Amino acid sequence: VVEAYKQGLRPAVGYELNPWLLCLSNYRAWRAGYHGKVSFLKKDLWKVNLSDCYNVMVFLAPSVKPPLAAKLLAELPDEARVVAGRFPFPSWTPSSSLGEGLEQVWAYDMKEVRRAAQSGAEGRPV
Repeated sequence: VVEAYKQGLRPAVGYELNPWLLCLSNYRAWRAGYHGKVSFLKKDLWKVNLSDCYNVMVFLAPSVKPPLAAKLLAELPDEARVVAGRFPFPSWTPSSSLGEGLEQVWAYDMKEVRRAAQSGAEGRPV
């Protein structure tokens, strides 16, 4: 979230349910001098409406990616970009990727993800 803010993305908001990770995130933002500029909210990502988000960064386990992919497809605008850290979305083709191993990230443009999903659905028998 701090790095997103540094790159000019506003607002820079993180969602976390774990109180320890929430506290750690706020502490790190304060220590880096970004207190009041970024925010971390104790909210359930599954209950947050993401329809007004244009940049989404996720660090989640592979088992969570398929249901998250469905949520993102349903809520994000075509102009949105999703960046996944550590684990890619298994059924999406990334627009770009950077790093390797545990430091790898994948970027996905929602317009392209939707186009690929529609092409795949059109090729399936009914």
